[in-house]
This record gives sequence, structure tokens and C-alpha cells, in this order.
Amino acid sequence: MTENTKTHVILLSCGSFNPITKGHIHMFEKAKEYLHKTGKFIVIGGIISPVHDSYGKPGLVPSRHRLTMCQLAVQSSDWIRVDPWECYQDTWQTTCSVLEHHRDLMKRVTGCILSNVNTPSTTPVIGQPQNKTQTAIYQNHNTVNNKPTAIKLWGKMSESLGKICCVRPHIDRFTFVDENANLGTAMRYEEIELRILLLCGSDLLESFCIPGLWKDSDMEVIVGDFGIVVVPRDGVDTERIMNHSSVLRKYKDNITVVKDDANHPMSIVSSTKSRLV
Repeated sequence: MTENTKTHVILLSCGSFNPITKGHIHMFEKAKEYLHKTGKFIVIGGIISPVHDSYGKPGLVPSRHRLTMCQLAVQSSDWIRVDPWECYQDTWQTTCSVLEHHRDLMKRVTGCILSNVNTPSTTPVIGQPQNKTQTAIYQNHNTVNNKPTAIKLWGKMSESLGKICCVRPHIDRFTFVDENANLGTAMRYEEIELRILLLCGSDLLESFCIPGLWKDSDMEVIVGDFGIVVVPRDGVDTERIMNHSSVLRKYKDNITVVKDDANHPMSIVSSTKSRLV
């Protein structure tokens, strides 16, 4: 597959990040590496979205501190960013609503329709504006014969998302601006397929099997519409977990389990374990 025919992916990780650990960053890196090795995907960006303070988890550190820790953890990364939208809402947001927020935000940023696992590659995606009156946000200084490559998309999106959602902050301050701000004239990107995938550990996957914990409608959207990438913890049988849930079984093809070179599940370091060390 050529670069343009591969699915371009933004990995989104939700969680308490209480605190964020090297394991969380390792999870992003390993997921990116594994998806690239499949030959089907190109990961162009990663988003860390810490949970709202009202989540109710015992010992949850205030979001302003968790955001700062997350920002410090990714300051040397050129593709992972921290997004404070979830923390800055009036109350706790479901994982489903966070995914939908970022999908809708990407639509406004790119002026395009994002694809999902249930839509064919012919769905209008990057490079095909939804309509001619869409408010645009990229200043176009390129000629028709000098269009930016698809891999540069995340850089442009991150730049504009910073203006729209959260300015890449000074370490102790996050700032919001008007999401409807007109930031320039639209830039036409080459046509690529772009998807947002939920990145998680096997503990979140296993939580789908707990009766009453997740709304069935949310699970259908998360796994059925978006899709998930799982980096398992040590000794976890992801196959057993997926077979235990009717929704996970139904959308098994939308679940990518990251494995190492020996085809064994990877392991990550949890925040809980790090607090106990």
C-alpha cells in the first residue's frame, strides 16, 4: 500500500493519568510502531485526555496538576499532545463523548468528514471539504503543484488545534479561545483516510465485560464506529476478554491487540503500581 492509501490514525488515550508514567508514553510508542508494521496504518498523532476532577476516583489529584505532569511527559514528543478539554468541562465526560468531541473538532479543523471503521475508503475525508461555505482554518500559501504531504497533516492540525482548543501552554497554564474563530483560508490536503482510535490497556478492555459499567450504546460507538488499539498488561488473555463480551465479539475486527516481535502481548506500567513503588 502507498502512503496515501493507508489509513491515517490519531491515537486518543483517556484516563486519570494519576500520575502519568513512562508506561503511558511507551504505550503510545509501541502502538504506533505496531500499527506501522501492519502496513495498513500511519499514525500521525496522539492525544492524551486526562479525566475530569468529578470522576470520583479516590486519591485523584486535581486536574491542573495532572495536566502539568502530562505536559511535562510529552514535551519532547513531536507527535503526542495533551488536550485539557475533558478536564475543563462542567462535569465528567464519558469516553464516548470525548471521542465524539475530537471527531467533531477534527471536522471543523479540516473542513472534512472523518471516516470510521464502518465507512468505505470512498467516504469524503481529508482533502474533500464538506461544503463550500465551511469556515476554514488553514492559511494556504501553497500552489496546486506544491500540496503538503499527508504526513505533515498532524503538524498543521496540532498548530490549529492549539489555537482552537488549547494553546500549547506555558507549563502552568492552559488557555482556551473561541472554537469558531476564523483562522484563515482552507488548505486542500491530498486525499487520505483519517480515523481516531481509542488507545487503551487491557484493563479498560476488560471493564467492557462488567455488567452495567458501560452503556451498550456507548460501547457500540466506541468499538463499532471508532475502533480501539489495546496494549495488554502482563499475563492478560485478551482473546478471552473479547469472547466474554457480545459487543467485543461483534466488533472483534475493530480491535487491534499490540504484540511484540515474538507475537506476545506487550506490557505497560500502571499509575497504580507506580504510586505503590
